[in-house]
This record gives sequence, C-alpha cells and structure tokens, in this order.
Amino acid sequence: MFADLYTKAAELASQGRPFAIATVVRVEGSSSARRGSKALIDPSGKLLVGWVGGGCAESAVRSEALACLETEKPRLITVDMSDEVLGVGMPCGGTMDIFIEPVLPKPEFLIVGHGRIAETLAVLGDLMGFAITVNDPGAERSAFPQAERLVTEDFDLTETPIGPKSFVVIATQHKRDHLWLKKALAGNAAYVALIASHHRAALVLDYLRGEGVSEDKIATVYAPAGLHLGASTPEEIALSVMSQMVALRRGGEQILNRHDAYTDAVIRQCEADVRP
Repeated sequence: MFADLYTKAAELASQGRPFAIATVVRVEGSSSARRGSKALIDPSGKLLVGWVGGGCAESAVRSEALACLETEKPRLITVDMSDEVLGVGMPCGGTMDIFIEPVLPKPEFLIVGHGRIAETLAVLGDLMGFAITVNDPGAERSAFPQAERLVTEDFDLTETPIGPKSFVVIATQHKRDHLWLKKALAGNAAYVALIASHHRAALVLDYLRGEGVSEDKIATVYAPAGLHLGASTPEEIALSVMSQMVALRRGGEQILNRHDAYTDAVIRQCEADVRP
C-alpha cells in the first residue's frame, strides 16, 4: 500500500535530502483520510507522495511540516474539520491527529587536523550520528575509518565547503588554524571551535581582528573549545568538545571551558606529538 512512499523516502534519504513524514494516528468522526495514512513533504512544502486528506487539511499539514523541518523536531498536530472558523474549514465534520517527523541528513562535522584528539573526535562524532570529513595533509585512512571523506590535499582550502549546518573543529596544532578559522566564520558554520592553548587561541583571535572580522563573529568561536570537564587527556578533551557540540545542537546547558594549566599542558603536548 505504501510501496511508492517508502521507495521515495529511501531515494531522498540516499541523496541526503531532507523531508518530513506525516502519519495520521487518530481519526474521529468523518474524514477523507484513514488512520495510518501517510505523506511525504519536501522543504518547499510540496507534498511529494501519499495522502493525509485533501484541501485545507493537506495545507495545514504542509505548513506544519515546514515548521517541523525548520526546528528539526517532530510534532503532533490536531486538524479540526468540524469548525469552519477555528478549524480548517472543511465539511467533513471530524478531527485527525497527525504525527509529523523530520527526516534529515546527518549534520556535517569537519575535523581539521590529525592526532589523538582529532581521532577521538571522529569516533565520538560517528557515534553521535555526524557525517564526518577530515581535512589534513597528515591524516591517514587507518586513523580515521569513520570518516566519509578524507581530504589530504587542499592547499587553497576549497575542497571542503562550510555552510550554516556545518560543525567545524580546528585541531591543526598551529598549522593554518587562523586561515581555517576565518573560512569557517565566513561560511557561517553552526559551530566553530579551536583546540589550542590559551596563548595560541588569543593570537589567532587577534589575527581575525586584524583581518577585519567583527567582534560579533569572533564571539561565536569556542576557544578554548569544549565544556568544562576538567579534561586531563586528549580523549577527555575530545569528549568535552563533543559534549559541547551535542549541547549546542540539542539546546542543552553549556558550562563553558576554562582551561586550567594542566589542560593547556596536555594540548601543548598534543601539538608536539603531531609536529613532523
């Protein structure tokens, strides 16, 4: 019965295109749709396939589907077809509860750099459902099996586009970190973090100011990166960064990192470990 719908849903998902699934979960009184009826709606509000009722009922579902895709959260709506003033103005005389669920591509997670912190971030990012790209000349496939893309040649920083849905962590240990930070801010990335000591972070942020980057933009950079967990190993630093990413994505409370001297020392040791 729903073969075409499921085929279309699989096609959209394989292409990384967002859409919403609307399912009628309750019907009371007269309705043109039955319980279990489904439809797919794209980000323009177009009903691609399926049926959840015609006329104004469909219009209401399409409108709610757009809001659902924007907030990235499912919602349950009630369509009242018995009240032409307060409802959707249809003569059916019934009501429907419709569950609308967004189906979204994996969020993009760009890790710039290599080493133990970057490797652990890739492991955690994969577990958290991110689509991982690693960009660094020294990155090896054996160290980043979770990465969907591994970019080792990108001299002009054009191989990995950055957009508003991107999460970017820069862990290059001084190597062109200022350039990557400028690129991430220019792309309006959803999250931009710099893994560096306090001293290095201050230098990089001063460079951005010298390049004319506004204070509002600079204020969006997480440097030092991560939540304040008292991290004392590269793996714990990676965990603090991933925790911050999840908190930002899910609207959780953030206790910003206040790197102590020991955490700074761990980062400096990581910098020494990856230098040729």
